[in-house]
Amino acid sequence: MEITKEHVQDVLNGVARRFRGPGGAVAVVKDGEVIGQRVWGFADLDTLTTLTDEHRFPICSISKQFFCALLIDLERNPPPVLAAHGDVQQQLSAHLRDILSPELKDSGVTIEQLCAMQSGLRDYWAMTTLMGAKPDDEFLIERDCPPMLALTKSFQFEPGMETSYCNLNFHIVAQVIERATGESLGKLLEERVLRPAGMTTAFLCPNTAKHPPPCVGYEGDEGHGYVPAANRIEWAGDAGLVASLTDMIAYEKYLDRCSSDPSSWYNEVIASPTFKDGTPARYKYGLSHVVSNGVHTIGHGGALRGYRLHRRHAPVQRLSVVVLFNNDADASEPTGDIFRALLKLPKPEETLVQPAAEWFGTFLDEDTQLSIVVTKAEKQGEVSVSYAGSPEPLRLDSPASGKAWSMTATIDGDLLSIHRVGDNRRLAARRITPKESVLKEDSMRGAYRCDEINSTFQCFGEAGVFYGVFTGYLGTGHATPMRYLGDDVWVLTCPRGLDAPAPGDWTVVFRRDEQGSIAGFTIGCWLARKLKYEKM
Repeated sequence: MEITKEHVQDVLNGVARRFRGPGGAVAVVKDGEVIGQRVWGFADLDTLTTLTDEHRFPICSISKQFFCALLIDLERNPPPVLAAHGDVQQQLSAHLRDILSPELKDSGVTIEQLCAMQSGLRDYWAMTTLMGAKPDDEFLIERDCPPMLALTKSFQFEPGMETSYCNLNFHIVAQVIERATGESLGKLLEERVLRPAGMTTAFLCPNTAKHPPPCVGYEGDEGHGYVPAANRIEWAGDAGLVASLTDMIAYEKYLDRCSSDPSSWYNEVIASPTFKDGTPARYKYGLSHVVSNGVHTIGHGGALRGYRLHRRHAPVQRLSVVVLFNNDADASEPTGDIFRALLKLPKPEETLVQPAAEWFGTFLDEDTQLSIVVTKAEKQGEVSVSYAGSPEPLRLDSPASGKAWSMTATIDGDLLSIHRVGDNRRLAARRITPKESVLKEDSMRGAYRCDEINSTFQCFGEAGVFYGVFTGYLGTGHATPMRYLGDDVWVLTCPRGLDAPAPGDWTVVFRRDEQGSIAGFTIGCWLARKLKYEKM
């Protein structure tokens, strides 16, 4: 299928018009060559610095695949310090055991499971909320990560059997690499990945407060205005690279060359992922696999306050798309639109199926103890399902069943059944309904403690209006409003956290003793589940 440069430029101009935002940079690489790029807007609105393809963005979680590439290269081409001591994978596994807490050292979790988001560990940026962090607090690797690792004492599912996005996985991988080699992560990346890929200005910048100028990230939108985003966290392994559009174009060209070499590290990491039981998975080595209209694409997104980014590659079609925004617009949307436009893929047709009334309401998944809220969607023939962070549209194929890329679902009276395909998890959720008696009681008020993570929770309020505050090794957080869902289930809203996007709603499921008094609760969000607090 021929893709003309004129058509590409028309498509990219359309992206710029739809996502004006302070600025953006987009490129398309086909058959190893740039066939279109568009840069618009400003790197800095205050100084009126025009954005260029040489200005560096924090590429955030896109960094994960680079650390995995480094890991593979160290195994294939070990430095003398590793080569001298035999099997490299065994050496790396030994360092992994040394990093994990005593409770997890002998768990059998593997580096490959960490790189596939199958470890079962909870996301550490989500956990900072329970550890008492305020959204604008500073978080430093050397000071704040060791206590977090020491307090990571259990899994939220059996390693290798499910997927759950977890930044801690890649922070641990980075530590394993540095301990095993005795070299800094930045130096190794530059020598073994960035320079071989032709990324001449990209480098590891763990401190988000020290990104190279002039690019500024902005929070907000056109309706509310844009303000510079404040970032004060350090990360390495889960994110940290900064790169320009020119750097990212060089990377896409490099991957195109690698994909034509059957023995390349890239062809190893993009092999079809599976779970421990052989079930197909959708994530491996820092890359997500998406199949749309028969086109297999591999890539990743990235997010930090004021930045949204995405890159995706279709190896068979030899087509790559890179989108970099210095604002909070969804970069994955134009990435998908560009693929559809250039490959002439059909858009999903709207259906005329009317949803059964039973869809709408609030449900509690019995296993994960997470709430699921189903509401009407913007498009006809869809419902909106809120479970994993942001709402996801579910396209109906009958009044009581539907599917999305991430899941299939059915409703049967008060039972909502969901198969989270990519997560390899089946949810059985029951409807919960508000009770006036719960709103009138104040027994949830008081202090609670989770010994496992050394965290306390103070619940304030009365007559159905409650607030919660967490205290842990990171301090004491902000008071957070609690919203009643039904039965003994509440949510704590978390629209902002240290990382972006924030964990979202935390489901709080109160437990009662034999006398009917509140004895504790189980709390969780889609990134960190099933932590138990007892009333003090």
